[in-house]
Amino acid sequence: MTIKKIITISLALFFLLFNTAFVNFPFGKPNKKSVRLEFLNFVGSRKLQLDSTRYLNKLGQDFKVTKFKYYIGNIVLKQKSGVEFKSDSYFLIDEDIPSSKQIQIENIPAGDYDSLTFIVGIDSLHNCSGAQSGALDPTNAMFWAWNSGYIFLKLDGTSSFSKSPAGLLEYHIGGYRQPNNCIRTVQLNIEKKNTVQIKVDILELLGSKTQIDFKDLPTVTDFRHAVTLADNYQNMFSIITSGEQN
Repeated sequence: MTIKKIITISLALFFLLFNTAFVNFPFGKPNKKSVRLEFLNFVGSRKLQLDSTRYLNKLGQDFKVTKFKYYIGNIVLKQKSGVEFKSDSYFLIDEDIPSSKQIQIENIPAGDYDSLTFIVGIDSLHNCSGAQSGALDPTNAMFWAWNSGYIFLKLDGTSSFSKSPAGLLEYHIGGYRQPNNCIRTVQLNIEKKNTVQIKVDILELLGSKTQIDFKDLPTVTDFRHAVTLADNYQNMFSIITSGEQN
């Protein structure tokens, strides 16, 4: 074997060993993963069907849902060690748009994450930044022009118990200033897998802490009673585990 070949082979082995060491060294490029969050809207044990299906709330009052959408943001994934991954993006979950109910989070450092935290609503910084783009675009019909702020959650429908014209139900919840701050933080324990399915139960929105009586409160479209609905929607999220049916 010639000296030239020996040098060539030696250099190749050197760079192979160097690259392998660099990848595994703490300062090398870390492994990345992605996690998909799937938001599955329910009414109790039944999957939400817009416009067509009538349901009963916890007071036995019938209702139909024509629109259901809400903002999710400031997502944090956390490991038991305390290591966190944070995303400052906002997402609008809209039952009318199936693709919106799946959130793909990319470039997460590899690790076992067992806790998921997010807010329902839009933080004060983004509320005070005026009309924006993407999920925060006013064309999504989740922005109060008269109030210069975002609607965090919108539930529209009808009920024979509602005293509003045509039996309408309208719950448009927003506001970030005290004492009417409707931003709520949700924390969930998750399984260590790449797809996390989250059940969102409208029955809990209408009665997890305070029962919403359609006769007395068919609409909430300003600060009055908004906090009551916000306290309820904080509890409408739960994890669908591997042993549960969708």
